[in-house]
Amino acid sequence: MADSKAKSPAIELEVGERTVRISNPDRVYFPARGETKLDLVKYYLSVGDGIVNALRERPCMMHRFPEGVAGEKVHQKRLPHGAPPWMETVRVKFPRYNRTADELCVTEIAHVAWAVQMSTVEFHPWNSRRADTETPDEWRIDLDPMPDCPFDRVRRVAHTVHEVLDELGAVGYPKTSGGSGIHIYVRVEPAYGFSDVRRAALAFAREVERRTPEDVTTTWWRKDRDPRLVFVDYNQNARDHTIASAYSVRGNPEGTVSTPIHWDEIDDVNPKDFTIATVPARYAELGDLHATIDENVYSLDTLIEWAERDEREGAEAPPED
Repeated sequence: MADSKAKSPAIELEVGERTVRISNPDRVYFPARGETKLDLVKYYLSVGDGIVNALRERPCMMHRFPEGVAGEKVHQKRLPHGAPPWMETVRVKFPRYNRTADELCVTEIAHVAWAVQMSTVEFHPWNSRRADTETPDEWRIDLDPMPDCPFDRVRRVAHTVHEVLDELGAVGYPKTSGGSGIHIYVRVEPAYGFSDVRRAALAFAREVERRTPEDVTTTWWRKDRDPRLVFVDYNQNARDHTIASAYSVRGNPEGTVSTPIHWDEIDDVNPKDFTIATVPARYAELGDLHATIDENVYSLDTLIEWAERDEREGAEAPPED
């Protein structure tokens, strides 16, 4: 296996209409199987339409690993210096700190390839788009298992989520998290701000908890949660909270991938099976399983009504994060 810090001659790749220079292409990024920086670029090119669809027009935080995933992780909001003129950004504000940042805004696969050249492994987009960064168009349901929670419990909760979504008339698009959880995305009308989308997500989570109290918790403080349960993490819909996109690689030695799946795969899926070594063939066979998400837009009005009902009945809103 090559030295993870060894330098190799730079190469140039033709990516669409762009030329992207890849320095140190042989640097090992994923020690479990020895995949390199170039392997990572090739992975993203193999799922090009899917990753661009997941990131398109969204402010995107980059999780960079300059020495590979065994080294330091850098959370980068701002586009790194030295970007070519064809890279695109969107300016977002951070009122708490009275600052702004020009974040990566992907519209073509060359943008992804250049970000990987800058050692990006994970892509974490906002759930709003450049046209109006303060109005989300994506509702994210994050099934986050606590430390002692078996994956079978996550599967059961996913089925309950599917059941409630069907009753609401919402189309959910599931994916593995690349870790131990499952994410479900729903495209929504950009009619509410972050606070209301979060309220809607919490109202939905409480309904899932009512139906499966033996499997689910919505308890806000981690220390107070039953470690055997699934936390339905509605807070992933808060402003400036991001999770790994569909087709994003995760920064672990195995190079697992947050992978779109069919609902009928839930009972058999093993998230560890989806890696940069296996997903390209799956993608070549199945294509982008989230390709139609923009065609199935849901109004959050009913969930806002649920939130108002819960609040009238005395449910406390969690503190703003």
